[in-house]
Amino acid sequence: MPADASDSADAAPGAAEDMATDPLALANQLCFSLSVASRMVVQSYRPVLEPLGLTHPQYLVMLALWGSAPRTVKDLGEQLRQDPATLSPLLKRLEARGYVTRGRDPQNERALAVSLTRGGLALRERAREVPLRMMERLRITESQVHALNEQMHRLIGNAQDLGQDHPHD
Repeated sequence: MPADASDSADAAPGAAEDMATDPLALANQLCFSLSVASRMVVQSYRPVLEPLGLTHPQYLVMLALWGSAPRTVKDLGEQLRQDPATLSPLLKRLEARGYVTRGRDPQNERALAVSLTRGGLALRERAREVPLRMMERLRITESQVHALNEQMHRLIGNAQDLGQDHPHD
């Protein structure tokens, strides 16, 4: 059956535009690329973290604590950009596994402090292989990781600045 003029009217708006230059093409949306990349990268960590008994969110908490501990839940939440209600169940699970302890901060009795246990410190040694294994799995080099991290930190900073400029947008 020959195509008539009404068929072209049924085509999606902008379908004739080159997808590479269409500002509304899904593939051209930064938010879409970041969302998919984030999900896929986090999924790819699962088999590397499973032998350590960690989920990806727990791994991030442990990384923060390996960088500086003891520290308050508030401080940990600020670094991880997580609210205390999100961190609390993660910390409970890490405590149940024997990696951390939670208790009152000696400098501020109202604050909850998180400390690493011997088990948590020992886990750090076992986790040393994670970054290298992930670079191998994702087929990227250390310099590519560094460049991507620089770009992501810049993007995060810019987005954070927007939030401070327009808190109700």
